[in-house]
Amino acid sequence: MSNATRMSARARIEALVDANSFVEIGALVTKRNTDFNMQEKSVPGDGVITGYGLIDGSIVYVYSQDASAIGGSIGEMHAKKICNIYDMAIKTGTPVIGLIDCAGLRLQEATDALEGFGSIYRKQVEASGLVPQISAIFGTCGGGVAVSSVLSDFTFMESSAKLFVNSPNALCGNYTDKCDTSSAAFQSTANTVDFVCDGEEELIKGIREFVSYIPANCDDMAVSECEDDLNRLVPEFAAYVPDPAKALSAISDDNRFLEVKSGYAQEMVTGFIKLNGVTVGAVANRTAIIDDEGKVADKYDSVLTTQGCGKAEDFIYYCDSFGIPVLTLTNVTGYAATMEEEKSIAMAAAKLTAAFASAEVPKVNLITGKAFGSAYVTMNSRHIGADMVFALEGAQVGMMDAKIAAQIMYEDEINAASDKNAVIDEKAAEYEKIQLDVSSAAQRGYVDVIISPESVRKQLVYAFEMLY
Repeated sequence: MSNATRMSARARIEALVDANSFVEIGALVTKRNTDFNMQEKSVPGDGVITGYGLIDGSIVYVYSQDASAIGGSIGEMHAKKICNIYDMAIKTGTPVIGLIDCAGLRLQEATDALEGFGSIYRKQVEASGLVPQISAIFGTCGGGVAVSSVLSDFTFMESSAKLFVNSPNALCGNYTDKCDTSSAAFQSTANTVDFVCDGEEELIKGIREFVSYIPANCDDMAVSECEDDLNRLVPEFAAYVPDPAKALSAISDDNRFLEVKSGYAQEMVTGFIKLNGVTVGAVANRTAIIDDEGKVADKYDSVLTTQGCGKAEDFIYYCDSFGIPVLTLTNVTGYAATMEEEKSIAMAAAKLTAAFASAEVPKVNLITGKAFGSAYVTMNSRHIGADMVFALEGAQVGMMDAKIAAQIMYEDEINAASDKNAVIDEKAAEYEKIQLDVSSAAQRGYVDVIISPESVRKQLVYAFEMLY
């Protein structure tokens, strides 16, 4: 999309909020600086439009940077306008949405601009966990502005926009044609951007939908009307177990799953669903990506990775801050086993364990496949505080794969046997029956209910309703 076809800063706000609902604040505020001939330059609104409006009847505060006014650069008064609406949002318990199109610091204002940057950062940190913060990148988002966008809770990015701390050409050995590290395609594979949208209209539509999933503040509750059948059976759920994005869509109200960071750490799925109109945060292990034709497009090991743990940890803390209940779909056999992972996986798994264990919102775990070892314990198990634990028929819960366990436990007997494979198979079958069968965990109270795949939706609806 060329610059000529882009919306103006005001048009973006008007498209985002309900018709005729926007009220501008600080329209006449402009620069005070007169250095470097700045007195001769007109900077309407100091390069940013601020105010409040409605999205589907709910109040939001909005600021939209104006790239036509000195590149939308951040100066002293520009920052004060943004900080002002943050103060109002915190006081009233209202989300803040930033529409980013900014050249960065205004060089003519030097330390005043730096002070403005710091003030915005401070307000974002102050608002964290109190009101939702959303950044939407429409154009350029570079340097310190990139830091600001990531300080928000969720970041949307238009597919042709640019996000960078250092521009691609400033990276040693790199240049834009080799690898455009500022592109949405690149940033979506990093832990930076939550949603990438094709075009400005799609981005605005995405924000409006997202706002309907989240509470207005930490004391609010995200609830909407539900017209879907609460007892609806989901016969396709079993086929979708390898790909939680499909499975979660199938059980959600109106089959809608809002996946967060879909391009990053794809072996771990995070996002939002609605069950009986209540928003639920979902965290799930993925072993495959299933395309729209039902074919497997990609495969993953059923293990926890450093990136996957970090992705899930951040998401859980957000849900806990805003009172959003958490659902996990557990299908994990261990940890990623590489030399690189060994440097960080213990710390990452420990942090994920702490996130689940400390979360005070309702927590439900559904074991969809294998749940082995301490990796299973980390994934919202009963042992670290899950309120309800379900398991699908045929699921396995235990220490490790039966054949591996048999080889460890019966090493001497296997080595002495003439037919080693026969002994391994015999002992593995015995171990699987006694230790891995999900009924064994249920008998010990570690699993509450063993359910059929088609009944998952109604079982989860009733569980979360009971926990509320």
